[in-house]
Amino acid sequence: MKVLLTGGTGFIGSHFLNQALAAGHQVLALRRSPGSCPRIELIAQPEWLDAQLDQISAYQIKGCDVLVHLAAHTGNIPYDTLTNCLRWNLMVVLELFEQARLAGIQRFIVAGSCFEYGHSGERYEAIPADAPLEPSNSYAASKAATSIALSQWAEEYNLNLEILRIFHVFGEGELESRLWPSLRRAALCGADFPMTQGEQLRDFMAVQDVAKAFLHEAESLNNQDTGAIIKNIGSGKQQTIRHFCEYWWNHWQASGKLMVGALPYRPREVMRYIPSVNMVFSS
Repeated sequence: MKVLLTGGTGFIGSHFLNQALAAGHQVLALRRSPGSCPRIELIAQPEWLDAQLDQISAYQIKGCDVLVHLAAHTGNIPYDTLTNCLRWNLMVVLELFEQARLAGIQRFIVAGSCFEYGHSGERYEAIPADAPLEPSNSYAASKAATSIALSQWAEEYNLNLEILRIFHVFGEGELESRLWPSLRRAALCGADFPMTQGEQLRDFMAVQDVAKAFLHEAESLNNQDTGAIIKNIGSGKQQTIRHFCEYWWNHWQASGKLMVGALPYRPREVMRYIPSVNMVFSS
């Protein structure tokens, strides 16, 4: 199988690359420039295509069997403006997917986000994949718009599209400002770690398992199936952020203190993001 991969130097993309290459697949991976380095060390190099998403032509990607789209514009705080998020997460992606269709690709897997559900998530014990989309920031709004637009696009052209909505992923290669790397840095250097009360309920999933889910779907897709399918992927285990932090704090045998309640919750914080999981991948 030959995979066209966006976001190959990113957090999830780097892990996906290692797993796909280890499984013997060919990968044509997009990166913005030759100097872009993957977040983790690769076991081998894929075939790199150095270009922005809006610079790709059908000719450059001909011969690929499936497009796995992991790239995202400002998926972490601070989010860009809604205009820029819509341009890079929606309009440019539609242009790329159209070039892929013209190149003969009929199978597409897209990284969605639990943040597309937004505040509707708080109304469910477990969020179903067809829950209303009520995003609460520019990034999430652009991802929700992309889910809707790509679903219509796949129906229009009788293509196979899967949108896998990722819940809370963590692990090696994660942006240093995010929770798990920040927690580890404080634990390993003996510092205290200020945090909120940590009552938010989440489904935390290791990045290796997220990559495994995407590779599994890429290997399983059938050209005979057409239309859009949306799935939630997660570990199937819910826990509070406080419990997550306490587990890792003890795992690293931290000498500092978890300063629970030292920070306020973010404005409009969604307190519950627990999926009804369509795909369970847990180490």
